[in-house]
Amino acid sequence: MSLLKLTSVEAGYGASQVLFGIDFQINEGEVVTLLGRNGMGKSTTIKTICGLLKPRRGSVRFNGAEVAGMATERISRMGIGLVPEGRRIFPNLTVYENLVAFARPGKWTLEHAYKLFPVLEKRKDNMGFQLSGGEQQMLAIARALLTNARLLLIDEATEGLAPLIRQEIWRCLHEVKKEGQSILVIDKYVQNLIDLADRHYFIENGRIGWTGSSEQLSEQPEIWERYLGV
Repeated sequence: MSLLKLTSVEAGYGASQVLFGIDFQINEGEVVTLLGRNGMGKSTTIKTICGLLKPRRGSVRFNGAEVAGMATERISRMGIGLVPEGRRIFPNLTVYENLVAFARPGKWTLEHAYKLFPVLEKRKDNMGFQLSGGEQQMLAIARALLTNARLLLIDEATEGLAPLIRQEIWRCLHEVKKEGQSILVIDKYVQNLIDLADRHYFIENGRIGWTGSSEQLSEQPEIWERYLGV
């Protein structure tokens, strides 16, 4: 079943158009990636889904309902959770306070989050600004999970993190996938995403240029070169 479906979505900022007819969908329980070079429209797509940016044309349907143009908080309540680029945790709240601030009843509980990220329980009384970059990213993911969203959007999952911390984030995302969580993830580490995700979309100049399964992407490294330069 299609959980999220974008059809012919166009969006931009002021006189500048960024998205030119984006089409993609995420099914229930899938992990899907959105890949591309910087400035191609990945974060703009995320903002359009979340209601931070109103599309100029096209449809954004979540769980069968049209959400294009809805207020961000209403879209969130419908079941879309965001781990934003830059993490954006509350620096002057404790880890515990960050986690419970927007928590909603459901499968993901505080205890469940602590089991997934044990370091957060150890540091639950620390302020947000006292955490390392990796710990802040874990906190941002756990905070979004505790909203018990049906769809989790992760914008730059491991950007700027040390290799060992990246490995821990990937491990945790695999665990989240096993729980049946639907996820749209943006990141640049293609091999890790191939191991994690079911399907992939490559975006170039505001248009979807290629889409396929992890198996297909693994067999076509020329796709990586064309759209990522790797």
